[in-house]
Amino acid sequence: MVRAQRETVSPTDSFKVLIIASLRYPIAQPFAGGLEAYTFSLARGLQARGHSVVVAGADGSDPAVVGYEFGQLPTGDPSERPDITNHPIVQAAEQDAFAALMEQLRDGLLGAFDVVHNNAPHPFPVEHAATLPCPLITTLHTPVLPWAERVLGGRQHADDDFVAVSRATARLWHPLVRPRVVRNGIDTQIWRPGPGGAGAVWSGRIVPEKAPHLAIDIAQAAGIDLTIAGPAIDTAYFAEAIAPRLTDRIRYVGHLRQTELVELVGRSVVALVTPIWNEPFGLVAAEAMACGTPVVAFARGGLPEIVDRQSGRLLPPADSSGLTRSQLRVAATAITEAAALDRSTVRRRAQQKCSSASMLRGYERTYRSAIGRWDGP
Repeated sequence: MVRAQRETVSPTDSFKVLIIASLRYPIAQPFAGGLEAYTFSLARGLQARGHSVVVAGADGSDPAVVGYEFGQLPTGDPSERPDITNHPIVQAAEQDAFAALMEQLRDGLLGAFDVVHNNAPHPFPVEHAATLPCPLITTLHTPVLPWAERVLGGRQHADDDFVAVSRATARLWHPLVRPRVVRNGIDTQIWRPGPGGAGAVWSGRIVPEKAPHLAIDIAQAAGIDLTIAGPAIDTAYFAEAIAPRLTDRIRYVGHLRQTELVELVGRSVVALVTPIWNEPFGLVAAEAMACGTPVVAFARGGLPEIVDRQSGRLLPPADSSGLTRSQLRVAATAITEAAALDRSTVRRRAQQKCSSASMLRGYERTYRSAIGRWDGP
């Protein structure tokens, strides 16, 4: 084990890392969303670079990646979205699960670690970081959460203990904390170049804030076919806003495994990314670009840090009220312009800005810094 009292750590050192994932969805294909795909890529990437990694994840996770399962959460109210439910039974179960994990870490029952890397959007690991026998780093994958002011308002946590997935996300957490930025990365060996095609693609969690219904509006205005892929997390939204609009030109192909999604995205002419919230990073844009598929996206959150004029087109942000005729004309023009971009140039942008190698180097530096300055509980 790398000892906490060491003042310097060589770039060639390997680390023992415990990664805490979210409890809401398993780390297994087909991935429920970007957080799960990121956790899988992070763990596999660190292992490939010689680090020892244990992932604590939800029940049903891939055992080849997740070594500690939290156990199954209760479902709560079936009318609520499982990813954002505040049902008291679910909240109590999550609290108990994190408490059990932290207790086992404190007691050494899971082994000795050099660093704990927390990716769960739950306050418990952050609140109890000082009780652990090693430093805890937390990656911020969301806009500011309801517990943030209560937990971070006293400035008892160091800025260096936090990482944001984009500059935009980092700014949202100011002044509670000023995190360093390590952008999410995708494996450009898996997300390989595709030939393109005639239709557009939209992929991701099917929820109102991702707004695939706006992608349908844009595709219809542009006279282009659209294929939608992803889990219908919000079943009521899917039934009301998506299902009635499906035709032979607007297709829903379900929740795809990664290899199937790579093929679909690679044979699409453009990828539409249509969030009406401040997308913390925009993993689907990076995935599309790695396939050589240009992106047409609303300029929200971290997306302007990924998509440039050589890899796609950015549209003015939209909201839940929908798109005007003028906005639809602009979007249709953007599709035409993006479709004409050189696909190899699009892929190079992904390799430069969104590669897993860059992400892994960023976290290695973060771990090294945390270990070097840690002085024990």
